[in-house]
Amino acid sequence: MKTKHQLDAADVKAMATAAEAEALKNQWNVTIAIVDDGGHLLWLQRLDGAPAISAHIAPAKAHTAALGRRESKVYEDVINQGRTSFLSAPQLQGMLEGGVPVMKDGQCIGAVGVSGVKSSEDAQIARAGIAALGL
Repeated sequence: MKTKHQLDAADVKAMATAAEAEALKNQWNVTIAIVDDGGHLLWLQRLDGAPAISAHIAPAKAHTAALGRRESKVYEDVINQGRTSFLSAPQLQGMLEGGVPVMKDGQCIGAVGVSGVKSSEDAQIARAGIAALGL
């Protein structure tokens, strides 16, 4: 039988705190979402001034990164390179940069999704959150 790592409440809080700090340092008004490996929401935080729609986009990006076990930007690139039929992929709604999986020992244990600023900046915030775990 294999052992499976999972995020606990302390991990989620540490990632959320680090992601929020990165956003505030840069004066970026965003929503931060953290999900488990099945894409189920564990944390949602909409910073003051973040667009209302970001509260829907951030969890979708995180969900996509968790289920796909890769950054959501991969899917954005596939679509932008002309494979628009990929838009019909089931259960993947956040196919924009800004969703980053949390990987431990080669396994996805969750993901962070951010929305509210440029997609590359969203991803920067997500990575800062994940870095708090020292992975």
